[in-house]
Amino acid sequence: MNNPVEEYLLNISRRQFFGKMAQGIGAAALGSLLNTNIFAAAPSPFERGYLGSPHFAPKAKRVIYLFQHGGPSQMDIFDYKPGLAEQFDKELPKSVRGDQRITGMTSGQSRLPVAPSIFKFKKYDNNQDGLWVSELYPYTGGIANELCVVKSVFTEQINHEPGVSFLQSGFQLPGRPSFGSWISYGLGSMNENLPAFVVMISQGKGGAQFVSSRLWSSGFLPSEHQGINLRGGSEPVLFLSDPDGVSRTDRRRMLNQIAHRNHEEANRSMDPEVLARISQYEMAYRMQTAVPELTDFSQESAQTLDMYGPDVNVPGSYAYNCLMARRLAERGVRFVQLYHRGWDQHGRLPAEIRMQCKDTDQPQAALVKDLKRLGMLDDTLVIWGGEFGRTTYSQGVLTKENYGRDHHPRCFTMWFAGGGTKPGITYGKTDDYCYNIIEKPMHVHDLHATLLHLMGIDHQRLTYRYQGRDFRLTDVHGHVVRDILA
Repeated sequence: MNNPVEEYLLNISRRQFFGKMAQGIGAAALGSLLNTNIFAAAPSPFERGYLGSPHFAPKAKRVIYLFQHGGPSQMDIFDYKPGLAEQFDKELPKSVRGDQRITGMTSGQSRLPVAPSIFKFKKYDNNQDGLWVSELYPYTGGIANELCVVKSVFTEQINHEPGVSFLQSGFQLPGRPSFGSWISYGLGSMNENLPAFVVMISQGKGGAQFVSSRLWSSGFLPSEHQGINLRGGSEPVLFLSDPDGVSRTDRRRMLNQIAHRNHEEANRSMDPEVLARISQYEMAYRMQTAVPELTDFSQESAQTLDMYGPDVNVPGSYAYNCLMARRLAERGVRFVQLYHRGWDQHGRLPAEIRMQCKDTDQPQAALVKDLKRLGMLDDTLVIWGGEFGRTTYSQGVLTKENYGRDHHPRCFTMWFAGGGTKPGITYGKTDDYCYNIIEKPMHVHDLHATLLHLMGIDHQRLTYRYQGRDFRLTDVHGHVVRDILA
């Protein structure tokens, strides 16, 4: 082990070296921002990303992640278990449950009664494997030939906060970079006027958990890689507009002065975060022009708007955000993350899931069809899923028409479309109780490794050194699931 004093001095030397390098890079980046023709043939490192180029030829250039916050019930939507009708209200066998811990919300129940889904399912034979989809999702069932449906995703996390964090950052505790931040850091941006990573949130009709900005945080990565939250309403990005009485010329002059002062501070402190601040200010300045054009749907055809459904013109709705996701992807935004809240259905699940599915079904199917219409689906990866699934047994009172479901990490369903995934297939299988995986399990780390692979990234080689250790999205785990790759 190195002498601590020697290691401290070595770290200072490293910081000085990279600080000096960053100054030159930052000055060049600022120069190119002020005069976009200076380096027309040589994009800045912020645009190019840490890797410079992918490790190998990517299948997907961009990602749209439709995160269903709260944990959709897989057995009420995609994982058809007709045999459970005969098990109604019977105790879940101990041999099925095994030694799995359950949440405090059902640990006090005297029994765990099996609750079969009350919804009818239809088999879509245009999916080569014959995909069964609930009557709740007819539009999504209609694009079955485009979907790669994985029924065997699993996680160790049984509560929302660590579960969502694990899906978004590969770690159950706050502080790690999000998936989108890793992509931004590794590959950079494809549009100088919009961020590489954009987040939008919509509210559903069921039980809703909080969504906090830490989920799109850059963690210990440089802060320019954090997600930018686009809000519904007249001001999609707070404080983006010029204040009253301030002209565009005044704003440019002010930013030039701030950049000058920030460079002085960077020379003094050798802190790369100061240069990141310059980059963020300049991005905000360019977004003043780009965002109004982005949010203007007037050039979309009536046919396109109708395809996304009646809420498409309601800012902040899932339909609006799905169309925005397509428009962002079309303009070169690398990673678009949608959070749709309302899937936490511990009681009154049949009533609430009907409303949730009505909100999400048509817009997400339209998004996939729209991307294909524009020739973008092949290199755009669409991801759908939550942080875990729901239990076979009912939480609370069970009747023929009403039940609730608790959190279930042992198996849940996600689907993918485009971006190099095999279309029209199902992968993995659960037991007759939709409780355990019996074929082809896919851990969250395997999921991340596979998604990075589709972006042309070797998950073991995209790392960032922090506090003396090389970190990565998949930590020290993860295998690429090649069976779902086209």
